This record gives sequence, C-alpha cells and structure tokens, in this order.
Amino acid sequence: MIMAQGVRSFKNTAVPAAFALFFLLLPTVLIHFSVIDAYTAQIITLGGINAVMALSVNIVCGITGQLSLGQAGFMAIGAYSAIILTETAGFPLPLAILAAGFITAFAGFLIGFPTLKLTGDYLAIVTLGFGEIIRVFLINFKQITGGANGKRFTAPAAVLLSLSPELSWLVIIGSLILIIALVQNFLRSTYGRAILAVREDEIAASSSGIGVFRYKMIGFVIASFIAGIGGALYAPFIGFIKPDLASFNRSIDYLIFVVLGGMGSLTGSVIASFVLTFLQEFLRFLKDFRLLIYPLILIFVMLFRPQGLLGMKELSFVALWDKVRLMMRSGLKKRAKKEASDGQ
Repeated sequence: MIMAQGVRSFKNTAVPAAFALFFLLLPTVLIHFSVIDAYTAQIITLGGINAVMALSVNIVCGITGQLSLGQAGFMAIGAYSAIILTETAGFPLPLAILAAGFITAFAGFLIGFPTLKLTGDYLAIVTLGFGEIIRVFLINFKQITGGANGKRFTAPAAVLLSLSPELSWLVIIGSLILIIALVQNFLRSTYGRAILAVREDEIAASSSGIGVFRYKMIGFVIASFIAGIGGALYAPFIGFIKPDLASFNRSIDYLIFVVLGGMGSLTGSVIASFVLTFLQEFLRFLKDFRLLIYPLILIFVMLFRPQGLLGMKELSFVALWDKVRLMMRSGLKKRAKKEASDGQ
C-alpha cells in the first residue's frame, strides 16, 4: 500500500516534469539550429509572457473570484522596476526581476487593502482607475520613467536576452513553468483551498471560520507578484517599454486569454495565451480586417464553448501519459494476436 502510494506520488511528479523539460528544451534546440526562425521564436516567446500575465489575471478572476481590470498596471510597475533597479541601482538582472515582483506585490497590497472590500463591478472600476493612474504617473515623471517616450533597457544582460532567441525562450518559458508549478502546489495547500472556498461562497466560508478578506488579499497579492514578474520579463525581452504598457486595452487582452482558456483553469489560460498570440500574428496579412476577424473568432468560441476551452478543469499530463501507454499496450496486443493468427 505504502509502496503503491510512493510510486503514484513519483509518477505525479516525474511525468509533468518530463513534459515540462520536453516543452522547454525541444524548441530551444529547434531555435538553435534555425528550424524555428527568429521571428517565430519571438512570437512564441511573447506567448509565454502573455501566459504569465494570463495566470495573474486567472488567480484574481478565476480562482479568487474577483473582477480586476488593472493587471496591466501591475505589469507596468514590474517592467519599470526591473529597468530602474538594473540601470540605476546596478542590480543583476535575475535579482532585479525577482525584486520587481516583490515591489509589485507590495503595490498590490496597498491597492487591495482599501479596495477588496468591494465586489463585482465596483472592484473592476477601482482597478481600472488604478491602471490609468499608473499610466499617467509614468507619463509625467519623466526624470525616472522617461515620460511618454518610454525607457530603453541598455544593460548587457538585457541586451543579450533580447538578441538571443534561445536564451529568451529558456528564461521566459522556464519562468512560466516554475510559476505554474508553484501556483498549482499553492492551490493544493490549505491556503489555496481556503481561497477556493471563498470563491464558491463567501458567506459559507465566513461561517466556517475562513477570513474572507484575508484570503482575498493573499490571492490579490500573489496575482500582483506574478504580474510584476511578467512585466520584469517583458522589459528585457522587448528592450524598450512605454507607459502604454499600463493601458486598459492590454488588461482586456489578458482577460480575454483567461475567458477563452477557462476561468479557474491554469493550463487553459496558458494554452489560450499561446493560441491567441500566434493567431494575432497569423492574421497580420489581413491588415485592418484583422480587427474584424479576431473578434469574430472569439464570439464564435464564446457561443459554442462559453465555459472556455477547458472550463474549470486542468490538463493532466499524468492522465495523458496513461492514455498513451494504454493505447500502446492495446496496439501491441492486437499486433501479437494478428501475428499469432497469421502463424497458425
């Protein structure tokens, strides 16, 4: 019994880890040998950053059950923090990215403390206003942020990250995989289950002794941290940022990724982020008509699959592996039977 549980636990860890290494290393090799060209590599890597931001939105909207329209503002805080810490304070880039996440988490705490007592449309309006405040702040504080003209990343590590498709893929997708693993483990903890209980029924959760405001705050701060990491990865990858990074339209884009992938589904949000990022570039040949075709596709999906691609379910690599093994076994059995019948 104990041995069976140990084997099951090992499989539940080893199989997802093997799939993660496969998705991380195979494209790196293909990019290195130019099987995937630099332009395509940039698009799929940008999809990784969008996936990080979609995870941030999903934690607030899908897992915590709150409607936030200000995640792009947190992304902008993370991006500008990474540049300022690297260019002005002389931080190494990895440390600056991590510090930018904590700075953004602190900003999320300051915003969430007075606003998370609100719900629904009221919270959405407040977070929308926060995003606009951040954008106006970045435009007007020219000495620090560069104003409307933006700010360029000139640190050697950032330049290397923006010019090396293989390194960009490894760093950004590696960060995405790590964030997914940490968030999934968090959701299985007592804190994560308490947040899910608050999402399902605040009154019942409060009656059970769960601090509703406390766990809303925890979810909001974690989402802010992830958004800050997304912005801090975006800045060196692109090499140049502007205050438009905090715009309302960008927040809506990330919300679309979550709605299409499935509210509450981490893997659904990631898949939708890559699909929609690539779709936007694929439709570029349509020029202005792209603005018509893209919404039509979204409307079509929402009409026939309103719960999103995965709904509230997660893509299980362990279940996928078991299905593959079962298909292989059945195929081998059929082949053995056929050979036996031919031999007779």
